[in-house]
Amino acid sequence: MSFNRDLNKGSAELLVLTLLEGRPRHGYDIGKLIEERSNGQICFRIGSLYPILFRLEDRGLIAGRWLEKDGERRRRCYRLTPAGRKFLQAQRSSWEEFVATVNRIVWPSHA
Repeated sequence: MSFNRDLNKGSAELLVLTLLEGRPRHGYDIGKLIEERSNGQICFRIGSLYPILFRLEDRGLIAGRWLEKDGERRRRCYRLTPAGRKFLQAQRSSWEEFVATVNRIVWPSHA
C-alpha cells in the first residue's frame, strides 16, 4: 500500500530538506532514503525528485554543486543553506500544527 500521491506532493519539500539537514546528499540518495525510511510507503521516481531539488535551489533553500570522480559519472550534491534551515524549522512547526489539527478532526474525543 502506498500513500496518496497528493500527500506525497505536499510533503516532498519537507522530506527533502529534512534529509539534507544532516549532510549533503545527491538526488538518488535522497530518493532511496525516503523509500527506506518510509518502509517503501513513499517512493519518488527520480525524474520527479529533480524538479523539487531545482525549485528548492532556485529559492535559495539548498545549494548544489557537481562532484566528479574518476570512473564515475558526475553527480550533483545538494546541501541545506542557512535560509533552508530556517525554512525547515518553520515547515516542521507548520507540519506539527497541521497533523494535530487533522487528528482532532479524524480522532475526535468523546469526553
